[in-house]
Amino acid sequence: MKNIYGVLQGPCLTEKAALQQEEDGKVVFKVHPKANKIEIKKAVEVMFNVKVKDVKTASIHGKKKRVGKTVGFTSDWKKAYVTLAEGQINFADEL
Repeated sequence: MKNIYGVLQGPCLTEKAALQQEEDGKVVFKVHPKANKIEIKKAVEVMFNVKVKDVKTASIHGKKKRVGKTVGFTSDWKKAYVTLAEGQINFADEL
């Protein structure tokens, strides 16, 4: 990935993500499937002007969906758990 603006695809707005944000200062993003941890860290630091302490990633497999007789799958995607450094404000409240 050469373009840092293509790495982050958006916030992951779930109840689990909201709890982790409040308790641990972690922010969860949907990211490009080929992005690595170093690229994710640089993208968050440049785009939001914060200091990142740690990045953990998870690849999520698509779920089986059915419409009538037709059976298909949703797309696979990747998410990143970004831990902010101590003293950094939690910017995801504004997303």
